[in-house]
Amino acid sequence: MAEHTPADADAALHLVRAGVGYRGHPVLTGVDLVVTYGQTVVLLGANGAGKSTLIKAVVGLADVLAGDVTVCGRPAGRARGAAAYVPQADTLDADFPVSAGDVVLMGRYRPTRWVRQIRPADRDIAADALARVGLADRARTRFGLLSGGQRQRVLLARAIASQARLMLLDEPFNGLDTASRDVVVRLLRELAATGTAVVLSTHDLDIARDLADAACLIHDGHASTGRVTDILAGPHRSRPGIQHAAAHRVIA
Repeated sequence: MAEHTPADADAALHLVRAGVGYRGHPVLTGVDLVVTYGQTVVLLGANGAGKSTLIKAVVGLADVLAGDVTVCGRPAGRARGAAAYVPQADTLDADFPVSAGDVVLMGRYRPTRWVRQIRPADRDIAADALARVGLADRARTRFGLLSGGQRQRVLLARAIASQARLMLLDEPFNGLDTASRDVVVRLLRELAATGTAVVLSTHDLDIARDLADAACLIHDGHASTGRVTDILAGPHRSRPGIQHAAAHRVIA
């Protein structure tokens, strides 16, 4: 493993020559990335490039095969609960019999050795998070009966309720209508303004320009990071899988 550098203490996420993948098979190698508190970094790349794998490695759903991944000052393998993860809504079982409010309340559970009861304060925090995404009136609605855009907002509310200082979002704007997209953009800006580090993957160059402080381009198993304007001015602009919002299919 690579040695920690002084930047680790000030970074919400720090990757040093990191290799990530599954069952010993690397998807990305040699990734260097530093995300500080209050910063928003966008991961760009075509489908299958490795954006989701990189995010999943941070939260323990993919393997760190080489180098060093530090999450909020701790090695990724010992940082469970330090980051909040917002998966793509269409990867979840919509038939699971749980309400929107219950999904958000899951953000208040912590990985401990002992069973911890949910307190009234936890319910208040979850209710506030659901209100922030504009779905307070859907708290008792079954998650699977919500539209795709609403489900994505519920998952964001769950992450907000966790009060984690690092937020990781996998294609949060895929298929969202304009109203849902605007809600998500506003909330991510609010989170960054209060010191939360935000890392999100997207194909959308307009989102990258509008929201991110830095961009990480993933292509051919490697990653390059820099200012958004520099990354977007490079030759990757013509690569497939990176597009503008106008080309997206939307769901309410």
